[in-house]
Amino acid sequence: MYGYFDHNATTPLEPRVLEAMRPWLEGRPANPSSAHRHGRAARRAVEEARHQVAELIGGRDEEIVFTASGTEANNAVILGTGLRHDYRGHLVISILEHPSVRAAARFLADRGMRVSEIEPGADGVVDPAAVAAALDDDTRLVCLMLANNEVGTLQPVAEVAARCRAAGVPVLCDAVQAAGKVPVAAGELGVDYLTLAGHKFYGPVGIAALWLRPGAPFEPLLLGGGQESGRRSSTESVPLIVGLGATARLARDELDDRRRKLLALQRRLEDGLARIDGATVHCADSPRLPHTTHVAFRGHQGHRLMLALDELGFAVSTGAACSVGRPQPSPTLLAMGLDPNEALASIRISLGPTNTAAEVDDLLAALRQVTTAVPA
Repeated sequence: MYGYFDHNATTPLEPRVLEAMRPWLEGRPANPSSAHRHGRAARRAVEEARHQVAELIGGRDEEIVFTASGTEANNAVILGTGLRHDYRGHLVISILEHPSVRAAARFLADRGMRVSEIEPGADGVVDPAAVAAALDDDTRLVCLMLANNEVGTLQPVAEVAARCRAAGVPVLCDAVQAAGKVPVAAGELGVDYLTLAGHKFYGPVGIAALWLRPGAPFEPLLLGGGQESGRRSSTESVPLIVGLGATARLARDELDDRRRKLLALQRRLEDGLARIDGATVHCADSPRLPHTTHVAFRGHQGHRLMLALDELGFAVSTGAACSVGRPQPSPTLLAMGLDPNEALASIRISLGPTNTAAEVDDLLAALRQVTTAVPA
């Protein structure tokens, strides 16, 4: 038995994406800033990929900035906001945010900015009214992810953005877990900044994109040759950018088919979990990603179950941070009101389009085995 069920951590590279990258991995070296024919060919490839990414999220080519990761893209907006305002003012984030947002917010707080953290409800969803209530005259930025990477809940980004827009406050939306799995339309969301990363939806590791609303303030963190229209200096990686473009094109073309398949697998998985004694799926009634299931097994420890499943050939995640080998309850789950024991009893199962119904059935059989055999 074997199955990879940790697609929220990273996804396998789609073979068609690798084929799109191959000429740029094996062919002549070319810097897109070079004026000779090879450089011009590389520039055309970069701009075609930029167009493909823009099409995925309903943006325009000139609004896309390539970065090395979703972390860099999120950091660029948040740290740039702090730099632009001399680390004064106020930042609002949700507790649900990815560590790249939370850590950047702590960095600003250590330098004098006020930071407000908005807790989700027990359903894993942030209340737009709570975000609006946190705004004040000094609020410089609001950060709200589109889909949570642990429990998979979809957040009311459009409603939050509308309230922030009325108050004149820009919004950063981390769409890294959402892109390629649910529709993502930057304009309809009404945000000012949006981030995505290739390796979260079957593209290469090491490439991501930041979408900037026209006129949105932006302070580049990387200075040098002025690439990406002066917004991110660094020689562009043509193979990775081409890979991200191919990933975006496939996601746009195949999104509906992927969602249908993932939803069917998720239903099969959760129907099976309902027949395992002591299993509780978190946020089961909330709007969620079609491939993410976060489940607690009463009386067990999630990290022990994860290791037992690993021994049987199944890759899942606890979604919890570990310090010196000691599991710590997830801040997301604690903020939702779970007690530490239930939080520590949880694992995250994240599906992908290459998973099969047979693999899901094998995972369920393995879960029944380990929840019976593994001591609490």
